[in-house]
Amino acid sequence: MADEAAEKLRTEVMEKFDGTLDEKLVEECVRICRMFNLSGENLKYKWEAMKFGNSLAPFTMNDIPDLKAKCQADLTKANRDKPKTRGTLDGPLSKNLRSPFPKAGQRLGGMMNLATPVKRRDGFAIATMGEGKKGPVAGPSKVKFSGPNVEEESTSIRTYRYMYEKISDRSAALDSRIDDMGELIRLHYNVEDLGDPSATTEEEVVVVGRITLDSETSGGSVKLNEASLTLESSRQMGAGARVPLRFDPNVKIRQGKQGVGGVGLFPGAIAAFRGKNGGGGRFLATEILSLPPLHPTSSGIVKAESTEPFAVCVACGPFTSDADMQYTQWQKLLAKLKSDRPAVVILVGPFIDAAHLAVKNGDVDETPAEIFREQFLANMTDFLGDSPDSQILVVPSVRDIISDHAVFPQGEFKMGLAVDPRIRLLPNPCRFSLNDVTFGVTSVDVLFHLRKEEFFKRAQEVEPVPLADGDATGSDTMINTCRHLLQQRSFYPIFPVPLDLSHEVNLDVTHMERLNLDIDGANTNQAPDVLILPSRLKQFSKVVDSTVVVNPSFLTKGSYASLVCTNPEIGSSLGDRIKAEIVRLEP
Repeated sequence: MADEAAEKLRTEVMEKFDGTLDEKLVEECVRICRMFNLSGENLKYKWEAMKFGNSLAPFTMNDIPDLKAKCQADLTKANRDKPKTRGTLDGPLSKNLRSPFPKAGQRLGGMMNLATPVKRRDGFAIATMGEGKKGPVAGPSKVKFSGPNVEEESTSIRTYRYMYEKISDRSAALDSRIDDMGELIRLHYNVEDLGDPSATTEEEVVVVGRITLDSETSGGSVKLNEASLTLESSRQMGAGARVPLRFDPNVKIRQGKQGVGGVGLFPGAIAAFRGKNGGGGRFLATEILSLPPLHPTSSGIVKAESTEPFAVCVACGPFTSDADMQYTQWQKLLAKLKSDRPAVVILVGPFIDAAHLAVKNGDVDETPAEIFREQFLANMTDFLGDSPDSQILVVPSVRDIISDHAVFPQGEFKMGLAVDPRIRLLPNPCRFSLNDVTFGVTSVDVLFHLRKEEFFKRAQEVEPVPLADGDATGSDTMINTCRHLLQQRSFYPIFPVPLDLSHEVNLDVTHMERLNLDIDGANTNQAPDVLILPSRLKQFSKVVDSTVVVNPSFLTKGSYASLVCTNPEIGSSLGDRIKAEIVRLEP
């Protein structure tokens, strides 16, 4: 049935474009139609709208990226223009959370339960506390949040049914990533056609593929090395063949970051090379082509509603030590939050860690829902009572026992957990903006995984790109590791997941598009201003190209991140707009 539908769509595309397209271009059009659920006629309309005023221009492969961007922009606008469903303070709770909440006027962990529902306006609400008493009024916030669509249709897509993957779907998803990155590289370096690394040629060609580990020449526990490198092409560019990859002794790297002196490679990385297969069954690379950079999103333009600085606190779980379930560090953070009253608090899971010894051994007397309600919901609502114009953003972890979506990419917690409209539930990973400052967040420890898997190949620099002011030498290993995510345009570019770390990331390959850094409607090819990557590696805050990357570490280690974001005059540096600091909790 799927082949029949694809053939029907192919016929319609050829008909609507008057049969003037070559086979490769037709296949790209069919792929766009299936990606955005368009008919051939609708695709033709979008093409004509994009070429308005220049209708005589021919339709070529060079127009495919712009056409994709047009379809994505139209889809984003359509989702944004849909009427939003307004929630109330006593909105529907899931069955396992409804009964434990007290009725109006009853006490819950030292606070009054919210009683009178008032419809949410601009993300806030007014709540009354008990009988005859008015609680704090959530006034107009100085921070405007824009993030993933929370309508039922959108959330159901993010909380998809997993464990129903087909091999063909996995293969198509992996191929699509190679093809999409290949098109970006082809346009960036002005290459007419990409070559097949498995085909014997006399002249040098440019090839794009996925770095893989040759399992026949190395053991399963052996790290990627120069002798075990292979390059896997897509079915479109090379029939999916894997070819041993070797480097010329004088190999060069083109348009790499100045001073880095090479390139980091790891399983799953999309890479581009110039060289040839001389018939020896291997591809000899004479030049490594750096991937096209993402563009910065901050324009530095002052907007009337977002000129005032605002503070953001970022804390990442686990929130309690392995020794007990007392959540001591979380209580210390709450006291600090009530004192500082940041405009936005970003909490990243795990909240109730499935790997905690007490949870694994069953040494707890309460259900996960009761623990979450008592330790987090009650305390978050209490904080919002003291700071009524604040917001709390909640990002889950695949280790959260209260989440029934234990794969990555991961949907948000059930909406029943959002007992206050100022508590926003976000997927993992996610992109959102606060007063036009864009953020990217994931709870997966991708930095540790990259450092463990990376193989660094040194090469002579050609046409190097100057570094940002914060990294004058290019020798900062952590900056180079963070740069992989920006260059690969993915929150988790590794594939497959390292065997000894597979318990940390249950990767759903068929939904890898949700790992893209332009996820949730963000503009294509634009890097986030702030990228939050909690890791067991040492905490840091660094400027990586056009992005401030923050590793707050874990709250159980006594640290969290504090950011102050502004939107000053044009021409100001990223460091002037966003001040990030790692803060230690008092012992």
